[in-house]
Amino acid sequence: MDEIIKAIILGIVEGLTEFLPVSSTGHLILAGELMQFTGDRAKTFEVVIQFGAVLAVLVLYRQRFAKLLNFNLKKGSGLNVLHIALAMLPACVLAVALHEVIKQYLFGSGTVLFGLVAGGLLMIVADRSKRIIVSEELDDITYKQAFIIGCFQILSLWPGFSRSGSTISGGMLAGTSQKAAAEFTFIVSVPIMAGASTLDLIGSRELLTVADAPLFLIGLIAAFTVGMIAVVTFINLMKKLRLSYFAYYRFALAALFYFIIL
Repeated sequence: MDEIIKAIILGIVEGLTEFLPVSSTGHLILAGELMQFTGDRAKTFEVVIQFGAVLAVLVLYRQRFAKLLNFNLKKGSGLNVLHIALAMLPACVLAVALHEVIKQYLFGSGTVLFGLVAGGLLMIVADRSKRIIVSEELDDITYKQAFIIGCFQILSLWPGFSRSGSTISGGMLAGTSQKAAAEFTFIVSVPIMAGASTLDLIGSRELLTVADAPLFLIGLIAAFTVGMIAVVTFINLMKKLRLSYFAYYRFALAALFYFIIL
């Protein structure tokens, strides 16, 4: 298969799955194996196209991000930078401390398969738990809830667990609505993904070549375009679908993962 076509397909996969609670890592590994696009160059490509997904959220939530820059921390002022910082802190600390360990030992097919199943089970628990919703909208989220969501985000350091799956589940268990948890997840993902992807690119900068620039750019554009559509669609789905439906999809993906790759 032509590499340009592979880049477009993988960009579409990234854009569709990065913000859905279904594990973009699992989908990219599976798609890469099926198209025989693997190795260090492929991993670098995956890091690059993540920036397309980040840019999609920045564009869609540009007014919200502009408001965050006001640094208004007064009680009742709604979502602010302190919420974002509290949600980022737990996972960032561990990610920096365990970066090499995670890259060396956890990015295998078996660990991703485990993450898909375990993350799906967490989503079912969150969906079926008896809870009182105290934060219906994004601006209702408290500092305590933001920190709890951040603690759940630690789980996403395990490939296949899904950043959005773990944080949405954490938000729901902490008392936010499913929609508010999803929107908060999108916003928090921007600095997390941008930082992680930048570190990965610095670590693999020797693999970046001028010859690969068109390929990487095409993948990034595809991820950005599809990512914008996926985010808007997902928010609408969060008003209608239970989180458990995404968990069942993860189980089906895990089964496919097992028979094709393992």
